[in-house]
Amino acid sequence: MTDASEAADLLITLLDQERTIQFDSFDFGDAWAVGSRLVELGSLRGHPITVSMTFGDQRVFHAALPGSSADNDAWLENKFRVVRRFANSSFAVGTRFRSLGRDFRTASNLDPATHAAHGGAFPLRVRGSLIGVVGVSGLAQRDDHDFVVEVLAEHRLVQG
Repeated sequence: MTDASEAADLLITLLDQERTIQFDSFDFGDAWAVGSRLVELGSLRGHPITVSMTFGDQRVFHAALPGSSADNDAWLENKFRVVRRFANSSFAVGTRFRSLGRDFRTASNLDPATHAAHGGAFPLRVRGSLIGVVGVSGLAQRDDHDFVVEVLAEHRLVQG
């Protein structure tokens, strides 16, 4: 995706997902349920992914599936830093920069070795407040993002 207007259109969808996928509560049981579901579906689909979730600085879930590597752990950390810094999904942040015709790696003034605005990390919000981040790494960035959104939306419906 290189076209700024295409990125601007996508950004609307991504930000709408963030407004919609929020929770009244999200605790350790929810973290286990969402993380386990990502692992379950990832396994069934043969995704070579790593799954991680944090509440603040505490890692509350982490798993790696066959075909993933330590590189996926590093990617997740870099995506999580972007979510914590910008309070948006890593895909939305990268898409916002593209919608403005700018490259995140140069325009953000952040070290590309520690910050990655690529899809896959999504903010966990309870009543509007950012409480953590959930993410996957191992697929194409849009697929990483969509997979997390799929499972969070499913959990939101189950949670009520």
